[in-house]
Amino acid sequence: MKSFLLLLLTLLSHGIIAQSASPRARLIVLTDIENEPDDSQSLIRLLTYANQIDIEGLIATTSVHLRKRVAPETIHRIVDAYGRVQPNLLKHEPGYPTAQALKTLIKKGLPVYGLGGVGEGKDSEGSAWIIQQLEKPDDRPLWVSAWGGVNTLAQALWTVQKSRTPQQAERMYRKLRVYTISDQDDSGPWIRKTFPGVAYVVSPGYGYDQATWLGMSTKEPGTHPEYVSDAWLAENIQQGHGPLGALYPDVAFAMEGDTPSFLGLIPNGLNVAEHPDWGGWGGRYVLQQPKELVVSARKPAGTPPEEPETRPIWTNSADSVLMPVTFMAQAPSSEPKAKKSIQATIWRWRSEFQNDFAARMDWCTQSYEQANHPPVPRLSHPENLTVHSGETFYLRAADSTDPDGDSMSFRWMQYPEVGTYQGVINYENFVSNIYEARPIAPVVTSPQTIHFILKLTDKGTPALTRYKRIIVTVLP
Repeated sequence: MKSFLLLLLTLLSHGIIAQSASPRARLIVLTDIENEPDDSQSLIRLLTYANQIDIEGLIATTSVHLRKRVAPETIHRIVDAYGRVQPNLLKHEPGYPTAQALKTLIKKGLPVYGLGGVGEGKDSEGSAWIIQQLEKPDDRPLWVSAWGGVNTLAQALWTVQKSRTPQQAERMYRKLRVYTISDQDDSGPWIRKTFPGVAYVVSPGYGYDQATWLGMSTKEPGTHPEYVSDAWLAENIQQGHGPLGALYPDVAFAMEGDTPSFLGLIPNGLNVAEHPDWGGWGGRYVLQQPKELVVSARKPAGTPPEEPETRPIWTNSADSVLMPVTFMAQAPSSEPKAKKSIQATIWRWRSEFQNDFAARMDWCTQSYEQANHPPVPRLSHPENLTVHSGETFYLRAADSTDPDGDSMSFRWMQYPEVGTYQGVINYENFVSNIYEARPIAPVVTSPQTIHFILKLTDKGTPALTRYKRIIVTVLP
């Protein structure tokens, strides 16, 4: 007890226990780990956030790329490495679970591909575990992050449908939030058609050329490709960061294609898990029924033909991000140009989420004094404001702090794709690096909403960013 109180006082003195605006997200991961290195990469990143997300299952599954086996042993190996650095992680933030606790959450689905693993007699320890978590007396949504195929989830839903009353089943469906990295078996489209009450985030289809999650690793000019280079990963993740970093494999096809499925659950002040349309580290999605069939030019062999979606899903939406003219060689002027794409909803935050990961890998081996920790933004007003047409109003964050005593930069940005008002907002003082901004409300004829984002970045190494989202309602 004495040691616990000492730890609590130390954490309070460093300013790293902050109020949370919402409870931690619950998460089950379905992974075709051993298909390629990126699942192991994503799992290592996830474990560095194990104190901020309630991990409730790590389930080894199949996919179109790994049809006849599952690999829970690889999950165990990575969790064992996490266990060797977990005591050091606790020096920086509280709440990291033990490796022993996480190992009890490792399960496996059937070593069968797709809908061949769904139906009578197809239950597995993985599907039974999903049902058990859905039945827990916990009102929080349960996110299922699918890095491979989803037939283990499909079997759980099949069993619920057959064994529960319609009322019981509907409560369980409504609790689910599924985020799949494209479709990696034929059970994903089946779930969307058969269980319309299940919220589903996906770039539909079996190919990867038209997917939002590509923004995690694309190396196009202007996307900060240096943060996903082999050299950056070697210096900041793999080398000199203890046994967990040493297990981070080299990139084979693309870096961490599965990571966007949980990035939006990290409580950084920008992410709002229940609003995929608000945008965040995991991308931005809109709830719609796609009007056109997505047919990929590059899809794995043996996948079935794509079929039209039968109901609204959370799916691809594009952001327009200003690019420096140096990245737009064809531009005749020196003015920044906007680049619009679905992948931009992820890569626009790349330097920030990569630096955040690098800092947490530092935590695996460094003392509190040696490492950097995120700043704490504090607004001088509510996060929801109401103003009138043409009114100048104030956004202020002067009370923000940094636990390491670092200097901080303030950047205020409008997120026009998110609010109902999508025009450009004028500022009375258009200066980005001060703690106060004075936007001028547009003239409107009906109530409109505008999302402003404060990006607070410290000057530590690596530089870390936290956010505040201010939603302004403009009345006529």
